[in-house]
Amino acid sequence: MTEHTFKQFDMDIDQIRSELLRMGGLVQSMITDAMQVLVGGDGEALERVRANEKEVNQLEISIDDRIVSLIARRQPAAVDLRVALAVSKMLTDMERCGDEAETIARRANRIHEDAQRFVPELELQHMASAVSGMLNDVMDSFARHDSVKAAEVVRHDKQVDKEWKATVRGLVSYMIEDPRTISGGIDLLFVARSLERIGDHCKNMAERVIFMVHGADVRHQGVKVAERLVAEKTQGE
Repeated sequence: MTEHTFKQFDMDIDQIRSELLRMGGLVQSMITDAMQVLVGGDGEALERVRANEKEVNQLEISIDDRIVSLIARRQPAAVDLRVALAVSKMLTDMERCGDEAETIARRANRIHEDAQRFVPELELQHMASAVSGMLNDVMDSFARHDSVKAAEVVRHDKQVDKEWKATVRGLVSYMIEDPRTISGGIDLLFVARSLERIGDHCKNMAERVIFMVHGADVRHQGVKVAERLVAEKTQGE
């Protein structure tokens, strides 16, 4: 490659990074707005979620096209190729996070239209805060090529899974004690499930960051394997 070609390649990669980070910011705001719909029945927040979901979908298509064009024209290798492949895979998880946020907002709106609604706010808000933090951290780890923080995101998914199970137990108890809460309780189960899935997608993206930085695939191997590999790779750096 000529110097000019190298500079153009770097500009293309930077543009792809920036658009993925922008996509992450939109999804994070969607999670926040979806919880505002749940807690307060905020109609304006619901419309923001719907609008942002469309923008997230468009960004997915735009970034995907850029990656395909980049690989075809520049034929990147080594780290540059791993960045392109990692972003391509992260796109799917990010778009699905947006889908889950839209599901939360839609279910939350239905709960507020139900005269018998009830919302165990503390548990669900804590889950939402946890997965939003995971999304923030995975975007930070991506921007900084920080595999240590990415491994922390993988571990945090275990805690979100525990909170999901505890929330399910609590909601089932509510519904058993008062059958009038069954309809709203089912919607809340779907809300909790969507939050848990966002955590899963964040974990997937964190694993992609580890691949991007170190060239090692840690999917389906558990958090201890991911942490051990990152510790070995970063030791002495």
